[in-house]
Amino acid sequence: MRPRASPAADTYPAAVRPSAELTVAAIVDLTGAQLARRELRERRIRNIAALDDAGAADICFIDEPAHRHELTASHAGACFVLPRLASSAPPGLAALVTDAPYRAFATVARALFAEALRPSSLFEGGGRAAGAQVHATVHATARIEAGVAIDPLAVIGPRAEIGTGTVIGAGAAIGPDVRIGRQCAVGAGVTILHALIGDRVTIHSGARIGEAGFGFPSGADRHLEIPQTRRVILQDGVEIGANSTIDRGCIRDTVTGEGTAIGSLVRIGHDVSLGRHCLIAPQAGLEGGVTAGDFVIIGGQACIAAGVTIGEGAVIAGQNRVTADLAGRAGGKSVGTKSAAGKSAARKSNEDRP
Repeated sequence: MRPRASPAADTYPAAVRPSAELTVAAIVDLTGAQLARRELRERRIRNIAALDDAGAADICFIDEPAHRHELTASHAGACFVLPRLASSAPPGLAALVTDAPYRAFATVARALFAEALRPSSLFEGGGRAAGAQVHATVHATARIEAGVAIDPLAVIGPRAEIGTGTVIGAGAAIGPDVRIGRQCAVGAGVTILHALIGDRVTIHSGARIGEAGFGFPSGADRHLEIPQTRRVILQDGVEIGANSTIDRGCIRDTVTGEGTAIGSLVRIGHDVSLGRHCLIAPQAGLEGGVTAGDFVIIGGQACIAAGVTIGEGAVIAGQNRVTADLAGRAGGKSVGTKSAAGKSAARKSNEDRP
């Protein structure tokens, strides 16, 4: 049986403590939602919660009419609701009416829990974390700007450059000549090789950036490994999930565009080019040489075959295998189907080609 919070409680148990609190009035200003009862404008919100577990200082959301009964019985302090559900809110709840409840909820959650958006120093350090200078290994030629936090057992290689405000987690390894921008977060146990990383990039624990790609042309007597000679480039605002891998390029850089988010356990092959603001769900795999336009969405466990081009705005459902080019739609969607396509399945299956 799952434990439930007391409806009278002011806060909901959380692994991460909020770093701010907001009045309902501030939430209205932040999201543009309409407040049904203006007398509740000064109510203070300190946490987020599920609709059926929320307390008096929590905010939640509802965007499915099937959960109307939970809204009617909710003890939340505030809730984002669809216009057609607003009348079901109990009298003491600050109903915030919007056409996009979940997005509004996410906006408030980001304001309340700004520090939860990226890995933090395990020593809670600002600047070089306490004890890190003794237990981390930083090469004499590395360039570390002021305000970088480096946790114990991290290794910073020769000529590496790390910008101010960046956190390097415990046991992370930053290879020679790697450049990491400002306000980045590198989680515990991450390895980064042959990479150029922009500002505000988040790389969660265990990710592998810049390892050799998988390229083995077949021959009569043996498979022949191709040297992987290029870099990984992560543009500003990219997020990489835990234990994901992004291989360095073979004949061109492997590039992830600005604002793209990649989930956990994703594999990005060599020479892949992802556009801006793409979403790649957990356990998806992109073979070598894939090109994806801006705002592409790839579902969990989907597989994109080597060399495929995916058009801007395309959406590929989870567990699909895409073996032929997929057109996008300007401002719209193109949904892949299982085994989507094609006769290009004749691509060599025993090599992830450059």
